[in-house]
Amino acid sequence: MKGNLQMDAPVLDPSSKPATRTMPAITLLVVVICWFSMLADGYDLGIYGAVLPSLMEYKDWSLSPAKAGAIGSYALVGMLVGAICVGTVTDMIGRKKTLAFCVSLFSIMMGFAAMAPSPDMFGLFRFLGGIALGGVIPTASALTIEYSPVERRSLMYAVMYTGYPVGGLLGALLSMYFLQDFGWRFLFWLGAVPILLVPFILTYLPESISFLLAKNRREEAEQIAARYNIPLDTIGAYQPDQANEGKGKFASVAALFAKQNIRATICFWIAFFMGLLMIYGLSTWLPKMMKEAGYPLGSSLGFLFMLNLSAAVGALLAGRAADRWGSQKIISISYLLAGVSMALLSVKSSMPVVYALVGLAGFGTIGTTLIMNAYISKYFSADNRATALGWAIGFGRIGAISGPVLIGLFMSWNMGPSWNFYTFAIAGIIASVMVLFIPKHRDGNI
Repeated sequence: MKGNLQMDAPVLDPSSKPATRTMPAITLLVVVICWFSMLADGYDLGIYGAVLPSLMEYKDWSLSPAKAGAIGSYALVGMLVGAICVGTVTDMIGRKKTLAFCVSLFSIMMGFAAMAPSPDMFGLFRFLGGIALGGVIPTASALTIEYSPVERRSLMYAVMYTGYPVGGLLGALLSMYFLQDFGWRFLFWLGAVPILLVPFILTYLPESISFLLAKNRREEAEQIAARYNIPLDTIGAYQPDQANEGKGKFASVAALFAKQNIRATICFWIAFFMGLLMIYGLSTWLPKMMKEAGYPLGSSLGFLFMLNLSAAVGALLAGRAADRWGSQKIISISYLLAGVSMALLSVKSSMPVVYALVGLAGFGTIGTTLIMNAYISKYFSADNRATALGWAIGFGRIGAISGPVLIGLFMSWNMGPSWNFYTFAIAGIIASVMVLFIPKHRDGNI
């Protein structure tokens, strides 16, 4: 269980058999709570990019582009730390309390960031909040999968994950209406509101059954399973093999670099790196980039809104397309569309065209992440599937941290607005090519 929680997405076992019973009431409850947790997560990360143009004009701090880019990466570094630590925390207090703790911590840190007296303290609060953010995604994912009917797990996971881009969309929308009149601090205060969700988590969210089983609290697990008509065998199918987890750890890592897997491993890693570089770089810098390209602040925030809107819709549409035509084709085309659209954004066009290009970028970056998680899970065999996904996402996090810093440096060096767009365009094209270079799977069109 611990290893499974260190990843951004749970491994969906395609070999699981459909459950004979469904639990719509508990599924709805868990998915709604986890969806709101993901929404808060997306708002927390997305709001920095929305307020960044105003933050850089804040005379009391006089932020340089390089400093602003570094601060943008602090939360992402914190997320990396949080993703690593969340397994240990969950083993101690359980998934329910872990989710409540994470939501509480990042909400409090948003309030502290709203009161930050200096850029350094602001960056510290963003880092600490990022630790909590890194714990929300795997914990919410695991709870959603566990409390969903086996035949609906992929769908419920996709629905839950849309909370993340919707949170970014909400941040852009609120910034469009409140930023100029109330300032950036007000929008960070709004980011503290999710702490009101914590009592609902503690009161209504059931504890993870797999956690209870792992702690030999079988009686409690059976009571929850009976209350919500959850077959315990489906939990066992989802739960990793605790007895063999440590035994096979190094063997599963070595298998990634075996002759039959090394090419796929390298291609997945580079694709994740470039994809997350685009996602977090755009989430941080898109409004500022568009403003430098000559668009007013209101329109620049509208572009961030479109980026997240298309991502939320695209995640669901692309998932269905991948099931029909194969993940490799859809992911490669999506990254290519994102890269081409970013290159075309370097040329000033009419507003409808620009919005369409930004929408394609959102679809091809954020919307593609969910399919990438599922693709790598299906590609590798069961004995090293979790390791393959965890290492690929871990390597991708380096790209996520690099994106905000890289664009900040380009702006500090006065390289011109076009280079910012070209950077993301190159990343999208490289990701597209890397996906195409992944060897065909033995099962054909996954």
